[in-house]
Amino acid sequence: MSGLSRRGFLAAGAAGVAAAGLCSPGKASAAARLEGYPEGMGVLVDFTKCVGCRSCEAACNKEHGLPAPAQPFDDLSVFDQRSHNGQPRRPDENAFTVVNRYDTAAGGPVYRKIQCNHCNEPACLTSCFVNAYTKTKEGAVVYNGDVCVGCRMCMTACPFYVPGYSYSSAYNPLIVKCNFCHDKRLVHGRPPACVEACPQEALTFGHRKELIRIGHDRIRQNPDRYVNHIYGEKEVGGTAWMYLSNVPFEQVAFDTTLQTEPIINNVKDFLGMVPVVLGVWPALFAGMHLLATKGKEHGGAGHAGPEDGEER
Repeated sequence: MSGLSRRGFLAAGAAGVAAAGLCSPGKASAAARLEGYPEGMGVLVDFTKCVGCRSCEAACNKEHGLPAPAQPFDDLSVFDQRSHNGQPRRPDENAFTVVNRYDTAAGGPVYRKIQCNHCNEPACLTSCFVNAYTKTKEGAVVYNGDVCVGCRMCMTACPFYVPGYSYSSAYNPLIVKCNFCHDKRLVHGRPPACVEACPQEALTFGHRKELIRIGHDRIRQNPDRYVNHIYGEKEVGGTAWMYLSNVPFEQVAFDTTLQTEPIINNVKDFLGMVPVVLGVWPALFAGMHLLATKGKEHGGAGHAGPEDGEER
């Protein structure tokens, strides 16, 4: 190492490690400590009460100024349709929530509402390196398109495959998903538009802890009516939207193999190393460069001395 002794190299390394505490990014360490908002709000969805009227879809469409669907909301033939890949309909840029019908083994149809589940410890948030997502104290997971770079890592990270992409816009493509009616309703203590519009009271809005109590009370009081499980109470660390069903959840296309630990727990050890990698190495090489430069300034090879070229 020209102009840099072994002692200087070790000094540079020590300086780099010390500097890591100053220049290590907070994103990864903050993600590893994320604990959600247990006092947040939520919605309990009861499939035994849903009749597939699609009132929730219409209310969401109106609340967010989304374009009218190809088929009117009172046209229930939409339940016989499938998406382009043969799967049931999914939320997209034109519909933040959809209802699908499932003809189950029990004989009767079950209607399932699909939207962002607003995880307690969202994988979309922890996967986003530009902080385009925020978990609010009210329980919503909201997205800021102004900082999004379009990497779509959130779409890959979401265990529920919820975030969509506005492919129709070539100049300003954004991630699209349910925002829990956060700005207009949730921050004011009001239920989301879909909840307010449900004529069957299949959707119950309230504090998440209270909804869990209500759900277990319903299961205990009607054991023959419900599966003994609240989906979303513990899946991937818990979600703000939770579900009661009269049929096994896999029969209505829920992933019943999800872990109970938050997704972030799978990678938190790695994320804990990220500040070291991003902080130590740049600081280490910066320290080496400064020490080497300093050595040259004191007459190191290849550098003119301070008196060279000056009149004596």
